[in-house]
Amino acid sequence: MGTTEPPDARSCCGPLTHDVADEQLAADVRLLSGAANDTRYELLLLLSAADGAVCACELPEAVGLSQSAVSHALSKLFDAGLVTREKDGRWRYYDLTPAAEALLETLHTDD
Repeated sequence: MGTTEPPDARSCCGPLTHDVADEQLAADVRLLSGAANDTRYELLLLLSAADGAVCACELPEAVGLSQSAVSHALSKLFDAGLVTREKDGRWRYYDLTPAAEALLETLHTDD
């Protein structure tokens, strides 16, 4: 077995930095937190599979939850910037934002 010399302390123990601004860091965390729930993630997948915007009334049965629970999840997704929301009379239609599409595409690169 050979011995490995330890790295020079001056080359390995320097301060680490990144080039992401605080505002962008907060936006990224908000986006990732918005998707980090099984119900919200499943809703993103359903919206991704749909052909255009989906009425909120179609989603409770698809995920097996109450309208109230789905509305709460959709609000979180909207606040996170992952879905758009359009109101037409008493109906609300949801669709993915480009950020959500990019996130799902990144997660499913092997599909």
